[in-house]
Amino acid sequence: MRITCVGGGPAGLYFGVLAKLADPDNEITVLERNPAGVTWGWGVVFWDDLLDDLFRYDPVSAERIWQSAYKWDEYQVRATGKPVTHLAGYGFSLGRHRLLEILAERATELGVRIEYEREISEVPEADLVVACDGARSRIREQHAEHFGAEVEVAANKYIWLGTRHVFETFTFGFEKTEAGWIWFHAYPFDDTTSTFIVECRPSTWTALGFDRLDARSGCEKLREIFAEHLDGKELIDHRAEVGGTGWLNFRRVTAHRWDHGNVVLMGDSAHTTHFAIGSGTKLAMQDAMALADAVASGDDLAVALERYEHRRKAALAPLQRAARASSAWFERVPDYADLPAKRFSYALSNRRGEYPMWRYLLHMATQSPVPRTVLRWTLSARRASRARRRPDTTPSSVAVPHTA
Repeated sequence: MRITCVGGGPAGLYFGVLAKLADPDNEITVLERNPAGVTWGWGVVFWDDLLDDLFRYDPVSAERIWQSAYKWDEYQVRATGKPVTHLAGYGFSLGRHRLLEILAERATELGVRIEYEREISEVPEADLVVACDGARSRIREQHAEHFGAEVEVAANKYIWLGTRHVFETFTFGFEKTEAGWIWFHAYPFDDTTSTFIVECRPSTWTALGFDRLDARSGCEKLREIFAEHLDGKELIDHRAEVGGTGWLNFRRVTAHRWDHGNVVLMGDSAHTTHFAIGSGTKLAMQDAMALADAVASGDDLAVALERYEHRRKAALAPLQRAARASSAWFERVPDYADLPAKRFSYALSNRRGEYPMWRYLLHMATQSPVPRTVLRWTLSARRASRARRRPDTTPSSVAVPHTA
């Protein structure tokens, strides 16, 4: 089968890997508009469920991702006028550039052809065209009426930045300014760099002057606001290099149909989920797994694509509900800001509204050092045990060299 993936992000590259593993005779081409090694974005986050899937589908690339991942073992919550509190949980992060490097290397090893600096204005000729060209997909827009994509624009303003300050773990920080509350979601993804996402209400954004500041001036103002958290390090907006600024309103994309003839949507071209639950990369790669399974089934292409769509929509539904609840909570941050520190951080962790009472009791009990340490040890042991059960995981890969 001749397969062309339009878009060389994690979804397109990983689908190319899986489709080639399923049938080495498949002729697979990935078309990417950017030059090799160039990508917007900083780090991505993921959890055990994605790692389990990656090792099940392709242990080779999974092992490389695991070895490169930064491991963090709790969430920290900081807010103006409140003591620091902590949330239980662990996860993994990886630079987007490094993830794409791993997937491109693996795809090339298997015989997938990757063509960089390829702008696509029309649907290419192939037996199957996979549109994984992002939330503003050109391929989807060529058949906009058929795919029926709806776009909701969230109220808050946000910007995706980087910093050379390495946070100890995943950190939420809330600062009260004269214009209102502004906050960040930050996490380390290698030994020298962290992702730093800033969010605020539009009224705060305007009152602080971000509607009038260019990227460099805006980053400097944010550095001043969050100086207590950055240890003197600057904030970096890649778009400053091209004269733009990265401030956006999140666009929630939902396509009602995902396939049209031999064209199928995957990743952000089919759906987006708010960054507050950190699942964009995970969902894109799981789309690739489901599509690869469907195509390899031997069924008629139309039947296979329909099965893929139904499977993924069913899996996405609870996460989309969680993402909506999470983004809505952040739009109401001032409503919670006067809560005592422990209750504020619990409200943040329970923003989806799904935790039983024992989670609240555990949260309150583990804010003191001894029970918090015991909980961290317990979760670290669980992470190591789960890692040992994965296929082809060497003993050395069980170590957690980046854990704070």
